Amino acid sequence: MSFGRHGGGPRGRGPRTRRGDIRIALLSALADEPAHGYELIQRLEERTGGRWKPSPGSVYPTLQMMEEGGLVTASQQNDKRVYAITDEGRKVVAERIADGHGMPPWMNPETAEGHGALRQSIGQLVMAAKQVGMAGNAAHIEAATGIINEARRKLYQLLAEG
Repeated sequence: MSFGRHGGGPRGRGPRTRRGDIRIALLSALADEPAHGYELIQRLEERTGGRWKPSPGSVYPTLQMMEEGGLVTASQQNDKRVYAITDEGRKVVAERIADGHGMPPWMNPETAEGHGALRQSIGQLVMAAKQVGMAGNAAHIEAATGIINEARRKLYQLLAEG
């Protein structure tokens, strides 16, 4: 699991997505029922158990692009722009699933659950390491460094065995 470019956002805000992933995620969320942008952000955050909350800066331009491409329609309801998936948008989602690509792993509850536990464990490890570092005890810092290095070696060994 990567926490770099596509694995984790800045300051642990969750996984980043590729352009195609957010498009499919938004279309999938709109397949349930029409929604405005903020509702879609909340819907995706709920679907991923809080692992991913897309930013408005990625959602709204993607919705605009999909509207221009005929994948969604938009209507003004009160003071909000509400989006609905078109037949063409449904076709795109169905093709993605039929091609075997399915939803991104962070959107699939069956595969994403373990990722959340791993991310939480990593966060707890980082906090413990920071506390050791802030204590300033040189012997503890040296011992903690050895523990973390050993854990890293064991994780690579696990990958090599799998």
